[in-house]
Amino acid sequence: MIISLALTFIAIFKGNTRFIVLIAALLLGSLTMSFRQQSLASSAIREYAGTSVEIVAQIVTDPTKTVRKVYGSTFSPQNYTYMARALNVSGSQGNFRLSIPIRIITSDKKVENLLPGQKFSARARVVLSNEARVAALILVSGKIEVLTDPSRWARTLGAIRFGLRNISGTGDAGALIPGMVLGDTAKQSPAFKEAMKRSGLTHLVAVSGANFAIVSGFVLWMMQFLVRKMKWRLSATALTLLAFIALVRPSPSVLRAAAMAAVLLVAQGTGRARDSLPALGFAISAVVIADPWQSRDAGFALSVLATAGLLLFAPKIIASLSRYVPKVFAEALAPSIAATLFCSPVLVALSGYLSPISVIANLLAAPVVAPITILGFIAALLAPIIPFISRILIFIIHFPASFIGWVARWASHFPVIVLGVGRTGFLRIVVIISIVLIFRMYSSKALRKISITFLILILCATWIHRFPAGDWQVGQCDVGQGDSMVINLGSHRGIVIDTGPDSSLEDRCLRQFGITHISLLILSHFHADHVEGLQGALHGRKIDQVWISTYSEPTMESLRVSQLLGTTPTIRAQQGMRTVIESNRGAIQINVLWPQISLRTFDSLPGDGSAVNNSSIATLISAPDFTLFAGGDLEPLAQIEVIPMLHKVDIYKVSHHASKYQDGGMIKLLNPQLALISVGAGNMYGHPALSTISALRRGGTRVVRTDKDGAIAVTAREHHLSIRTSKSGLDLFH
Repeated sequence: MIISLALTFIAIFKGNTRFIVLIAALLLGSLTMSFRQQSLASSAIREYAGTSVEIVAQIVTDPTKTVRKVYGSTFSPQNYTYMARALNVSGSQGNFRLSIPIRIITSDKKVENLLPGQKFSARARVVLSNEARVAALILVSGKIEVLTDPSRWARTLGAIRFGLRNISGTGDAGALIPGMVLGDTAKQSPAFKEAMKRSGLTHLVAVSGANFAIVSGFVLWMMQFLVRKMKWRLSATALTLLAFIALVRPSPSVLRAAAMAAVLLVAQGTGRARDSLPALGFAISAVVIADPWQSRDAGFALSVLATAGLLLFAPKIIASLSRYVPKVFAEALAPSIAATLFCSPVLVALSGYLSPISVIANLLAAPVVAPITILGFIAALLAPIIPFISRILIFIIHFPASFIGWVARWASHFPVIVLGVGRTGFLRIVVIISIVLIFRMYSSKALRKISITFLILILCATWIHRFPAGDWQVGQCDVGQGDSMVINLGSHRGIVIDTGPDSSLEDRCLRQFGITHISLLILSHFHADHVEGLQGALHGRKIDQVWISTYSEPTMESLRVSQLLGTTPTIRAQQGMRTVIESNRGAIQINVLWPQISLRTFDSLPGDGSAVNNSSIATLISAPDFTLFAGGDLEPLAQIEVIPMLHKVDIYKVSHHASKYQDGGMIKLLNPQLALISVGAGNMYGHPALSTISALRRGGTRVVRTDKDGAIAVTAREHHLSIRTSKSGLDLFH
């Protein structure tokens, strides 16, 4: 703050007007953020942190289901979360009346039918939150008591939203329509969300400036048949946009688009020249001043960057492309190219990759976006009063929506450029874009030669450090707190051992390793962190055969696996089974060492269930260039049983995520060159145990773990190993 003030005085003294405006904006923004943060930090509700209270609050946003997380053998409870405004808090510190934003998490299904504006009371626990825009996180322990009914306005908007969701149908199209029209993504599966993300079409289900432009253009066109004067048409359009904001809910991108649309409407109504760039600047300022935390929101940043790309760069792209292709194609290609280019640094920072196919995907989807949005909007408005007409309209737009779903699935199969997440990916894409722009702006031959040389060096470095290398033999997926391993058979075929806890992460891993055909899938046991990602492995892949454990607990997971596999040939693996599968480097032999045909009973250890863990399929795999032992989640007593069948191996996929429950004798006997540990960062189990890592390292074993190193690719040549990790690069050792 002091530095900004000093710079302001310097700017005023020197008469630099632009600098004065910039510093004034910084001062205003920092003051607004400081006041808001101070207000939240000094809120009385924070005095109750760690205690239980009786709270009365008013709902601000629609309750949504949280993503269920896998914890070992089970799932987290299905919770609901929403923003609210705390009005009264009673607890050990007394009774306080206040008005402060909070985040609510509850398992009470009653909240599914609650609407913004309703008041409720509950017994809850107060927890300090890392979410900047709220004063506290409120964990409701019991039932919620609803104190007020929703207003007529809220009921009307809710009926429209729920009505569209209910009549939109099933499948990708049924999930896509509410998202494209109202930004409602409740029906979208994780796999479909991942496909939309990889294809660069996610923006279609986030209400933005495009939606406002389509809706306002349609309303303005309709008004000409009802109202003659332009100012009344604009007034009607403005009222429609206000209702649209309330209907889709004020997310960052919605508010930015609404602010910009308001400026353009005012400019048009007053007869002034419409300059979109100042309108965007005004929109950014208005939204950030009203809600400073939106400046930290990735969605808001993407919305602003996409709009800036359309305003600043799309016209230049149209002019350049028009020299080579018809103008109509140039105008169709330019928006997606410009938006993708400007958004790339943020997209890469969030996802870790850039999808070149997204330009084509957006070009294919563009012609049907407006019809879906307009007809879907009309269907949503009519759903509460004339559902028959709404169903006809939904039937019509189901076909183009299905087409977009197909485009997303098709485009998601194409490879992406992996640049790394966070700052690394952001800086890489910024450097690449900067080089391209410098190369474009300056015509000096010397500079062009330098730029081309620099770009070639970057591409060479990226190729050398690519992940995985084309000659890998064993891959350990980074699937969080779970397990999934791949053995390369060549020609995009593989043996997969377990599928992790998350279908999206499993699908992404198998794409990363280029596996499209699974010759053998081994599901070691039915704990959720080993099989819940099965749907991701099945996505777009052929599976020849599946091996499953002889023990069918937990029943819920084993039944789900059976339903997903359908008619895929499935065998219950048992001790003594063996098979040979041909790879591009020779025959790979797989020997099943465990479980026995009859269930053995061992003493139970703390955790998710020793009986299930000790039913894990343990395999000893011998290939021309390596040997590998993978024992699922076997615990010490079961590990002792397989010791007589073991010998020294090159690679050990450490049992049970390297928990402290390991048999030291088995580790000594295996004496691997490399130990692979599949584990999630910051997991609640304390995996991997320091004692297990120490036991491995005492024998000279190199330990690699997915929580620190990411996905792991192992290359073996005559039992000499090298590893490449998605986070750390290449490492050679013997």
